[in-house]
Amino acid sequence: MRLAGAPISWGVCEAPDWGYELPPEVVLAQLRSLGLDATELGPTGYLGTDVRATLEPYGLRLVGGFLPVPMHCATAGDLAAAAAAIATLAAAGAEVVVLAARSADGSYDRRVTLTETEWRVLLSTLDSLRRVAAEHRLTAALHPHVGTAIEDRASVRRLLEDSDVPLCLDTGHLLIGGTDPVELIATVPERIAHVHLKDVRASVAASVAGGDVSYVGAVRAGLYVPLGEGDVDIAGIVRGLTDSGYPGWYVLEQDTALDGPPAPDTGPVEDVRRSLAYLEKVTG
Repeated sequence: MRLAGAPISWGVCEAPDWGYELPPEVVLAQLRSLGLDATELGPTGYLGTDVRATLEPYGLRLVGGFLPVPMHCATAGDLAAAAAAIATLAAAGAEVVVLAARSADGSYDRRVTLTETEWRVLLSTLDSLRRVAAEHRLTAALHPHVGTAIEDRASVRRLLEDSDVPLCLDTGHLLIGGTDPVELIATVPERIAHVHLKDVRASVAASVAGGDVSYVGAVRAGLYVPLGEGDVDIAGIVRGLTDSGYPGWYVLEQDTALDGPPAPDTGPVEDVRRSLAYLEKVTG
């Protein structure tokens, strides 16, 4: 498996008012201490303007980055910022830009419901972003995500029908939105270009899907857990991807929101360690 880590597992997120943000030197040192040699970017700017130089002392490479864009209502400024972020990823040696159809305000706390006109705008904007990515020799993958325009089963199916964009298979966000990742792998394996491995507690996920709690509130309530400790069929997902010949990256993501710096060898680093141990167990 081509395994990578991600700063979101250490509480580093682009969403407003997410929580305490650990400095890059702590996140990267702990990520490397776990034996990982690759990472996603985290929020644009988190790893500085010269990402290669930031990663080099830790022996890490960049595989890609998450880029939320309000595709249904993007301004010229939004598109310029997205193009700059894609250029940063390319310059740092990334392979993938993981796009999300962001809400207008950048939060993930409410559903984004589109009109037919907004759907057409979204698909057109998505095509434009894919062209920019291709110019930089990056694969663009669309990430179904809680609190975005592509969240629930119906919007995922429509995207698959109305666009040929590859997908980022995020095992947690898909399940929360009502799409079975195992079913998606079985039906459209050729559309999967990138994987975010998450495990979730179904009871907490139901509160998000029902609108009873905000997304960050659910994260703080333990929505995400180390792989193998929740209700996602991680073993079945990995088996299905392996059987389909999936050649891409598996990025370990356990969305975390911190109130302050965790004690040494506790919190995020220990959770990622447990996820790695579970993956080793299920892959032999």
